[in-house]
Amino acid sequence: MKIGKPLVVLAMLSACGGSEGTNKAVDASTTPTVDGRTGPDATPNTTMSFFVTSVGNGAQGGNLGGLSGADAKCQGLADNAGAGGRTWHAYLSTDNPAVNAKDRIGSGPWFNQQGAMVASNLTSLHQGVVGSLLLTELGELVPNEPLDHDILTGSDSSGNLMSGKTCADWTDSTDNSGGQVGHADIAMEDLGGESWNSQHDPQCSETALKSTAGTGRTYCFAID
Repeated sequence: MKIGKPLVVLAMLSACGGSEGTNKAVDASTTPTVDGRTGPDATPNTTMSFFVTSVGNGAQGGNLGGLSGADAKCQGLADNAGAGGRTWHAYLSTDNPAVNAKDRIGSGPWFNQQGAMVASNLTSLHQGVVGSLLLTELGELVPNEPLDHDILTGSDSSGNLMSGKTCADWTDSTDNSGGQVGHADIAMEDLGGESWNSQHDPQCSETALKSTAGTGRTYCFAID
């Protein structure tokens, strides 16, 4: 398995990211606290409809609190970034009940924090996405030092459930189960050879996730 990949920064990112500072800042007293941290003043972002979570899951590993817990984390981080006026879901599949990640995220199009289109619809999304578009809700790429490119999905490359690869429906933080992950740093030349949503299946403890370059991050999509 290849771990480190050079990041390709597309010109469209800089072309679409020039609106910073043009929106009115919200009152810091209303900024939500997410995972014990209080975010900075957030400018309303009505364009963003996709992000990679900017924080992992710590000692909880693959235990995200089920789909509801993962969705709540997406929603909280979106609120913190000024995009809380939408409903956010984590891109995750589960075994019980049987849920496909692709069926949880609406129909698109989806835009990252800088306003660049990640995908126009479900078909284009699952044809592959270059890593330079996969930004966090803060507009950052996932770290390369230390490498943290494994993103939990439980899904195959088409966005369908991979049974038994969901960290016990995102409730397990041990090495008794596995969770399928994708890579969030795919270079343009590697599209088709690596997958943003289905690359390999580490076990679900914090230690196991870290050993293959992950910390329990997820992809989040606005469904409205």
